[in-house]
Amino acid sequence: MNGFLDFMTDSEALLFGFFLLKSGRKSPYFINAGEYYKTGGQLNKLGKFYAELIRQSGRSDFNVLFGPAYKGIPLAVLTAAALAESDGFDLKVTFNRKEAKDHGEGGSLIGYIPRDGDRIAIIEDVTSAGTSVRETTALLKELGIDAKIVALYISVDRLERGTGELSAIEQLKEDFGISVYSIANAEDIIGYLENPACKVPDAAKHAEKMREYLAQYGVKQQINY
Repeated sequence: MNGFLDFMTDSEALLFGFFLLKSGRKSPYFINAGEYYKTGGQLNKLGKFYAELIRQSGRSDFNVLFGPAYKGIPLAVLTAAALAESDGFDLKVTFNRKEAKDHGEGGSLIGYIPRDGDRIAIIEDVTSAGTSVRETTALLKELGIDAKIVALYISVDRLERGTGELSAIEQLKEDFGISVYSIANAEDIIGYLENPACKVPDAAKHAEKMREYLAQYGVKQQINY
């Protein structure tokens, strides 16, 4: 766990300070996931972290890994390659276009085209409203594909309520019956900051601010949803 959080801070993908979120909330931390995608070394490590998450989830009941455009595309490719190399778990990979192509091979999907009966896991950086699951579900329905989305893998769970009492992740579980797994969550980040060996400047202060934030907006931690 600390290895991933070290990776996040070293990549400047995990920032501390004052950030105004789209929700209007004032957050003491921010996940700038685009910072992961700058070098081949970072991408290689990131794929291995996700592969380990899938391994630890113990799931092998899906045969397709779906990467939502745009950030999910390299995640799906890197993770599938890492799993094939380390575990021999040879998943089919598919991802979508933001706009359907009307020439060449055409269509909304690239790579493997899911079929009826396929079981799909979605992989993305973070989720704030469950948009990728909802859009992917709608896309499959539009294409007439009777495939089932069974899991969502993300980097960080903020353990934060949405507009109601449930978090976006809990809402996905309630609406679609999807299990969600994260490499780390907000409580992990707090524990990382409170570790005396943490090298983040003013780490204890940032941990305190995060605890105050979760006391206001957080949900109870769960191992998975």
